[in-house]
Amino acid sequence: MTVFSLAYTLHVLAALVWVGGMFFAWMILRPAAVAALEGPARLKLWTNVFPRFFVWVWVAVLILPISGVGLLQLRFNGFETAPRYVQVMMGLYVVMTALFIRIQALQLPELRTAVAAEDWATGAQALGKIRKLVGINLIVGLVVVAVASARPMF
Repeated sequence: MTVFSLAYTLHVLAALVWVGGMFFAWMILRPAAVAALEGPARLKLWTNVFPRFFVWVWVAVLILPISGVGLLQLRFNGFETAPRYVQVMMGLYVVMTALFIRIQALQLPELRTAVAAEDWATGAQALGKIRKLVGINLIVGLVVVAVASARPMF
């Protein structure tokens, strides 16, 4: 396996974990949890799901720029000569990371605090904020995937 192949594989896998995880949470787990669980149990579920998923998002947040910069150097000899789609992908990565950090640093602690206090109304509001931000991040992630796959790599 070449260095380029390794970097590209890690890059794609990291994106797959992050965007695929959001797709699963938004499109599969959320509707199933709403159908099967009452409010308090659903809030408790999410306080257990998010930390597990966020470990993997942090892995992706670290791997994507490392592998991305490696790919930039190997394929385009740096950012200045990279095509516009690469620059767009990098900008959208920054947006996705900022949204993720907002969820991790602000909304998740609010959800945890509300669930620990059994303040279900506040917990539901916090989960609603998280849901909206994850939805936005999912859309941004899908756009990145579309941009990445809409042009030839080699």
